[in-house]
Amino acid sequence: MSWSLTAEQETIQLRARALANEVIAPRAAEVDKTEAYPWENVAALQEAGFTGMTVPTDLGGPGHSFLDAVLVVEEMAKVCGVTGRIAVEANMGAISAVLAYGTEAQRKLAAELVLSGDKPAICITEPDAGSAASEMTTKAQRRGTDYVINGKKHWITGGGVSKLHLIFARVFDEEGNQEGIGGFLAIRDETPGLRFGRREPTMGLRGIPEMEVLFEDMVVPQDMVVLPPSGFGRGFGDLMNAYNAQRVGAGTVGLGIATGAYELALDFVKEREQFGRPVAEFQGLQWMLADMSVKLEAARSLTYRAACSRGPNNSPFPDPAMAAQAKIFTAEASISVVNDALQMFGAAGYSRRNPLERMYRDVRMFTIGGGTAQILRTVVASRILDMKLPQRRDGFTKIAERSQP
Repeated sequence: MSWSLTAEQETIQLRARALANEVIAPRAAEVDKTEAYPWENVAALQEAGFTGMTVPTDLGGPGHSFLDAVLVVEEMAKVCGVTGRIAVEANMGAISAVLAYGTEAQRKLAAELVLSGDKPAICITEPDAGSAASEMTTKAQRRGTDYVINGKKHWITGGGVSKLHLIFARVFDEEGNQEGIGGFLAIRDETPGLRFGRREPTMGLRGIPEMEVLFEDMVVPQDMVVLPPSGFGRGFGDLMNAYNAQRVGAGTVGLGIATGAYELALDFVKEREQFGRPVAEFQGLQWMLADMSVKLEAARSLTYRAACSRGPNNSPFPDPAMAAQAKIFTAEASISVVNDALQMFGAAGYSRRNPLERMYRDVRMFTIGGGTAQILRTVVASRILDMKLPQRRDGFTKIAERSQP
């Protein structure tokens, strides 16, 4: 599989780099300090055509690939992890699910919102249903042609600032029989019963809120239900496949932050002198830089490959195993690279006057959010073993019983 960049992609990359360095970078420290959502950065992304990049041409978008979007995310994240993450959500995740499985009216609505700068929120995680997403308790009860939703989500990225929300809920018919898990669209300031609770005080990525999203008798009409062809019974798996694109994007943010940290460290060791010579002449630091470059190149190769891949059965989303492999390696390598970059700066790297302190906090998120490194290893293992790996104790018991002679 080849992911060498085309001339058009190189142009996108250069345009994104110029925007990041000239417009986004000067605001990054202030975004972190104030914890305010960077609406000016969003406007800059939208004006440059970097929101809604994956929207097809028949809906008024440019019809770019996931790899095209990844190039933009990486450049933004080099200077501002928050803006990189906004670029992910404005091109992957919830928007991908709606474009793949929504009705024409839903697709048009979602396309118009992201092309105008919205960062849709995907609402899956609950206080007691994190990695075990299928154990969610948010309930959608059928009532005539509507669904009434009650429940609570937590750690929803962009909750309260996003306009479009794709909400996952357990579906029940009018007789109270469970039908499966479905996706429902709600619009901030327009859908009655959609409320926002407390904001989580996060370690890093402080300019984008992680919110509680509350549903109190929220009425969603039938025409706002996102229903894959497989229906409620198996549609949850189809909708969750959209997360493979978001996982690639999340890993890319880590890659971008780490690349930015590496470049800062590379410049610093060439200029900093100790013992009468540049510290770049010391072999200990040379080897650290060499290892950092290897990790970044490997991470970039895995990420670009995953962005170019397609899942089984002609899926419109990246291959699940490749997406998981890319996110595992990239997230862990990025933490290591940023940590080493900070170490090279010594005490200066530990100061909040230095962007590495912020980058160190920001990059820590990516072995957690969007699928922990541990859960994603289970995804990879399931694929390479070609078997289901249930996490419930009774599932493992049944497997053990079958293996007995």
